[in-house]
Amino acid sequence: MKVPNDAEHVFNILVVDDEPANIDILLGILSPFYNVKVAPSGPIALKIAKQHTPDLILLDIMMPDMDGFEVCERLKSDAVLSQIPVIFVTALTQGESEEKGFKLGAVDYITKPVSPSIALMRVKTHLSLAHQMRTTENLVAERTEELSRSQQSAITMLAAAGHYNDTDTGHHIWRMAAYSKCLAMASGWSYDDACLLAQAAPMHDTGKIGIPDSILKAPRRLTNSEMEVMQSHAQIGHKILSRCDTPLFNLAAEIALCHHEKWNGAGYPQGLAGENIPESARIVAIADVFDALTMKRPYKKAWNDEEAFDYLLQGSGKHFDPRLVDCFLSIKDEIIETKHYWNELEAEGKVVSVSDLLPKNL
Repeated sequence: MKVPNDAEHVFNILVVDDEPANIDILLGILSPFYNVKVAPSGPIALKIAKQHTPDLILLDIMMPDMDGFEVCERLKSDAVLSQIPVIFVTALTQGESEEKGFKLGAVDYITKPVSPSIALMRVKTHLSLAHQMRTTENLVAERTEELSRSQQSAITMLAAAGHYNDTDTGHHIWRMAAYSKCLAMASGWSYDDACLLAQAAPMHDTGKIGIPDSILKAPRRLTNSEMEVMQSHAQIGHKILSRCDTPLFNLAAEIALCHHEKWNGAGYPQGLAGENIPESARIVAIADVFDALTMKRPYKKAWNDEEAFDYLLQGSGKHFDPRLVDCFLSIKDEIIETKHYWNELEAEGKVVSVSDLLPKNL
């Protein structure tokens, strides 16, 4: 009998059968090539599978108390064990029983009396397929993680670019992103969508990279024409971020374009009003203004928290969405706690990025 070419990986197989003679037969066939564990019943098989997670299970159908079908069903309902290939070993005739087994998730059948060569080939085939699938899944997971890191780096760079010439904002973009996530969840967004918003929010001022320093750093009130140039950062940011057609960057582009719109229609660049303003931008507008008010800048002292909350309340229905203002005020304690967390990071001089926002710190 030819030895399976499995030298590169020592596979573990679980044999389940209530008849000792059947177990002895399969042990004799498989043990020269694989690590084999045995279970004389369904409950014991499930216990062993949870403890050792075999690479493949050979499962008898006709067993007392818990038959092979029930064992298979329980295996497939477990998130960890569901990926283990199950081959039924049975004396039952093909037909309904075989169909039932495949519906439950079995990958193959071996009929009794067992042919050693057929058993070895089928075991080898399904172990190989399972091993290849796990390898592919690992490669996909690694690639996904790599892409995620690349995307987070892009977010950090674009967020920093928008504030490159603004040396007094500290951790503003990360703090306001954290506030945005808190408000989004309080207003009914799902956790995943709120986390997406937290990643998009730091890029809201990306367009400032296109504003001349003479305007961006002007130590005086801007003229009307200069103000028009300054306000164009919304369209510039939208144009830059729209170059990447993904849910994240589509959301970031939307926020960049609309975060200066006002509930009463007096904002820019489009003069949108009410719910015509995307909710993402309405959320970021509140978070952005609150953080700006509570920051110390060369031209102003930092407002205390209650003064900032009161400003938002006064602007409710004018600058800000009144429902979202109410939501923001309802989570004051969470906002203040978030503020203290990020202020501590800033005081420690820690360099942060969007990865610090997800998921533990929001």
